[in-house]
Amino acid sequence: MQNHRAHPSVTIPQRSRSPVYHPPEVYSPYPFEAGSQSSDSLLSAWDATPTARRPSTTLEVPDRPLSRARSTFSTPTVSHPQPEIHRSASQRLPIHANKHRSSKSETLLNGRSPEDDYVARSYTPATPGPAPSFEISPVNKLTRELSNMTLQSEEGLKRFQKGSLAEKDEAWHSLVPTEAREALGKHEVERQCVLFEIFKSERDYVYDLHVIREVFVEPLKSAVPPIISPGERLQTFLSTVFWNLEQITTHHERLMEDLFARQREQHPLVQSVCDVILESFFQFKLDYESYIEHYPLAEQRHRTELNHNQAYQDFVQRCSRDPRTKKRDLVTFLSRPVTRLPRVNLILEHLQKRTESDHPDAQDLPVVLGVLNDFLKSTQPGIAAAESKVKFWNLCDSLAFNKGEIIELALYNDTRCLVYADTLARRSKSEMDWNPWYDLHVALLDNFLLITKEEKLSGDAIRRLVVSRPIPLAYLRLGSFDDPPENRKERPEDGSFLRVSYRQMYPFTVYHAFEKATRRYTLYASTEAARTKWYEVLVNTKAVEDARREGNRFFVPQVVDDGTFRVPGPRSGRSRKHPSGRVVHAVSFIASGGKRFMAFGCASGIYIGRRGETFRKILSYENAKNIIVLQDFNKVLIHHDGYLLSYSLEVLARVVQYQSPARALDASLETIAGQDGPVICCHAGKVKDRTIVVYAVKAFLHTNVYALEVCRPSDSGIRPPWNLQFPTLSFRPYGEVLFYFYLPQDPYSIMTLTKTIAVAMERGIAIADPQNAGKTVISIIPDFSGAPSNSAMGDLKAHCEASRPLGLVPCDISELMVIYDTMGCYVTKHGRPSRDSSFVRWEIKADSFLHRAPHILLFCSEFIEVRDVQSGRLDQVIEGADIRLLYAPTVRSALPLVAWRGGKDDDDGLSEQIVELIDTAEIKPVTPGSGVVVPPDVWDEWEM
Repeated sequence: MQNHRAHPSVTIPQRSRSPVYHPPEVYSPYPFEAGSQSSDSLLSAWDATPTARRPSTTLEVPDRPLSRARSTFSTPTVSHPQPEIHRSASQRLPIHANKHRSSKSETLLNGRSPEDDYVARSYTPATPGPAPSFEISPVNKLTRELSNMTLQSEEGLKRFQKGSLAEKDEAWHSLVPTEAREALGKHEVERQCVLFEIFKSERDYVYDLHVIREVFVEPLKSAVPPIISPGERLQTFLSTVFWNLEQITTHHERLMEDLFARQREQHPLVQSVCDVILESFFQFKLDYESYIEHYPLAEQRHRTELNHNQAYQDFVQRCSRDPRTKKRDLVTFLSRPVTRLPRVNLILEHLQKRTESDHPDAQDLPVVLGVLNDFLKSTQPGIAAAESKVKFWNLCDSLAFNKGEIIELALYNDTRCLVYADTLARRSKSEMDWNPWYDLHVALLDNFLLITKEEKLSGDAIRRLVVSRPIPLAYLRLGSFDDPPENRKERPEDGSFLRVSYRQMYPFTVYHAFEKATRRYTLYASTEAARTKWYEVLVNTKAVEDARREGNRFFVPQVVDDGTFRVPGPRSGRSRKHPSGRVVHAVSFIASGGKRFMAFGCASGIYIGRRGETFRKILSYENAKNIIVLQDFNKVLIHHDGYLLSYSLEVLARVVQYQSPARALDASLETIAGQDGPVICCHAGKVKDRTIVVYAVKAFLHTNVYALEVCRPSDSGIRPPWNLQFPTLSFRPYGEVLFYFYLPQDPYSIMTLTKTIAVAMERGIAIADPQNAGKTVISIIPDFSGAPSNSAMGDLKAHCEASRPLGLVPCDISELMVIYDTMGCYVTKHGRPSRDSSFVRWEIKADSFLHRAPHILLFCSEFIEVRDVQSGRLDQVIEGADIRLLYAPTVRSALPLVAWRGGKDDDDGLSEQIVELIDTAEIKPVTPGSGVVVPPDVWDEWEM
């Protein structure tokens, strides 16, 4: 789109003289802003153009302060961000005369009178050639008169472009003779005024871009001492706040030169600037798009630094006193690129209204406006996302949690966002309050629901106290949203108790899926529409979060069996089959030449079989408390009715396959413990590369814990004297003598560490070395010996004493996590609390756990909670009914087995579904922030 229009000519009578312009004393709006249709008022309005910054093409500082800071084309700040096509300077190329279009002024001059003989202007040259020619004929003399007259305004035009023209003369009328304006007609005069504003606003805009660089950026870089330190932080600040302003400045310097060249070529009657603007737009489109979408983040970073850095606050105040800024702050300057294109769009729209239908711009302007409008619309989603991110960051900065508790919301994850936030009311349950209502700020994130109470701080700062632990959307449930409104009593503003007003509030209920009674919230919206809005955003956000979790599962349940194991149901009395009962334990083992078998401990006995085949009840031990497979030693241990028994895996497999009679199992039976007291719990594992069995026996006033080493009969040698009391060939003392120690409390569970064993009991976790009989109990962890002098440790101690310990797992080289039923805390290698004695609270009350690095899986009857060990972050929630952990393997190659309520309900009863939890990806433990893989023998150095 290039300009092919000839320079027009207008005849001026001999009596013409230079115009004398008297600007109005008070600013008046532009005609298209005020809606005026009067020609006189239009001209005076353009005379009052307020954009009076007078930069030169080199953007020299004006000699005196300017009185106006902004153009009246300013529109409300539009959140908006721009591309590149090379364009040369504008030029006028000749085209054929048969493409000539007459303007309105030509039409009016067709019947000219003797006293007013004006030359009709033409948009096209008469003959093609490198330079335009004109059909002057009898009016050459008058045309030359116009040229002589326009020479008087050339100096004014140069001064305007350099920015040295007086403010009152910075208008098209001041640079054009009065007789010429009268000859052109109303619409053409108005059109030239609009075109002049394009040149003027572009000059002012480039000037402001240079002010940003000279007043703000350069002094900030060169300040001594530095205003923002260290240097890396300063560079991050500059790149975040000023983004790509340098590229935008370069684009507009070029555009300004092209516009000024067009103005010098065609003044006083500029035909069009559409080609210049459109080609420049395609050059800077991508840069503008990037800046506009980033602008909310830039403004937020500036305000954050302003609130937290007194030196930066003083610097900004000094900058605002610089004459070049016209008392405008940095935010105003940063918003200039955001509002620039909407302002250009507004000017072009008005230009279109002032353009005659036969003018070439009547076809060109809709194209330019269409491109600009499409671009501005396309930036709106990016702006909305950036503004939402800013609101989210402001929320994050204002949150205040309870001390000591680690709440990992993953707030600064790139995908995290604020979905919706509003003020809701809640009603106190106390009947003593005169006004039981109070306001809460409720924020819905894409992963959590936050309920906070706002506190006003000094200035405009706000602190939001989290009054209830954030509810993960995986646990959030929606209650009633259609209850009738309730009246809220409100005190008048004057504080009088005599007059009371009431306002209707609309209740709705949300609650936590696990703690349905204790974490149930009835909130009140101010209108029915607000309540409906909350319902819609909660439903939609939960649906999105459910879909995200479904596609990003760390563990996927895979069904092993659904139907073999049954529990009595409402229809089970009609069947002759006896239901197996509830499954409580399961193991997997290999026998009979590499065949894989599975054993399930149920309420009616122990069922064994191969996967995909029929499971048979082989042993009648009802509700066995534990089943342990020692694959390397061909042994299976069964904890039942206070006894710890051992059977041969091979014999068991042959009985399952009908290769041996059931009585053959009796020949392989070994009784390990239970004769001198009931066995409370047991565990098998490796300590110092030796497989041991640890079990606890209940005594009169205490509990004894024993450790035996598993061996093969051929390795036993001469049987030591203690074997007379424990007649078995497969187990021997671990150490020189039979190791045991006593505990004053009953243990909950036992686990083996690299060199020691850990026993979970009410007071904590006892650590013991089974080879050191002289020093049995080494320590109790966590070690709260420093609690009297440390309030945070004292708070952690109180929380731990109110919880039940389940075990501990390694986090990294230097830390462990102690697992309780309701929480977890971190300790050092020496058992002392770390991370300032903080802790992570579970969303459930766990009865068992499983460590699959880098995750822990916490089990309760309704949920499986998957958390990151290092951070405590909630990564996945698996929901079910009557969930049980059946098998917790100690090796990565084996898969955990879980049971929950199945999908069958018939005459045989309700089915028990057995599933494997399959890891969806390879997960390796790493040291914090370094990415170094922890060596497998790192815990060999761990001594307690």
